[in-house]
Amino acid sequence: MGVEIERKFLVRDDTWREGARGKAIRQGYLALGPPVAVRVRISGAAAILNIKKAVLDIEREEFEYAIPLDDAHTLLDGLCSGAVIEKTRFEITHAGVLWEVDEFHGANAGLIVAEVELASIDQHVVRPPWAGEEVSDDPRYLNTSLAQRPFREW
Repeated sequence: MGVEIERKFLVRDDTWREGARGKAIRQGYLALGPPVAVRVRISGAAAILNIKKAVLDIEREEFEYAIPLDDAHTLLDGLCSGAVIEKTRFEITHAGVLWEVDEFHGANAGLIVAEVELASIDQHVVRPPWAGEEVSDDPRYLNTSLAQRPFREW
């Protein structure tokens, strides 16, 4: 069993962009939860089926499995609930820790969120200067929520 420990922050400015390279991601949900969210994600030529406990907590059970790319396209194009999420993910290392910055497009355009995955729930994190307000406890910023009520509708 996998466990994800993750904190989320709004991005306060564009200084993170210097030297950052991103990759396009399309993802949708077969089940939005609770209690379980089932996600299909395409990133480049890779496709993943993800099963995650759909609770508002920084620590959640998570399972991921590679699936055929054609299957992922079929699932995204016809079987997902809510909006398909489109975003560009940038990976940035700060103070020796990998941060992922997601710049959303489509119905969630204008939203930029930084995430950091932790090894333990009490791990100290040095926040980059561009990481603003923490939104780990705000359900609106869950991708499952963004699929149901996109950022542009807030």
